[in-house]
Amino acid sequence: MTTPPRLATREIYRIDWIPGTDVLHGTCHCGAEHSAQDPIEMWEWMLGHPEGHRPQESRGLGS
Repeated sequence: MTTPPRLATREIYRIDWIPGTDVLHGTCHCGAEHSAQDPIEMWEWMLGHPEGHRPQESRGLGS
């Protein structure tokens, strides 16, 4: 029996809720950040990588 191959890299997507608000703040695996109130908008942005992603640049609400 053989062991299945491991993934060489893993993409990590992080979405945090900003307490006291309706705002979600996401960080893509590339380092780009985005804020939105709509969770669907947030996931579309995350999964749309690399479109609209610029590392170290905050985008979205209030930016």
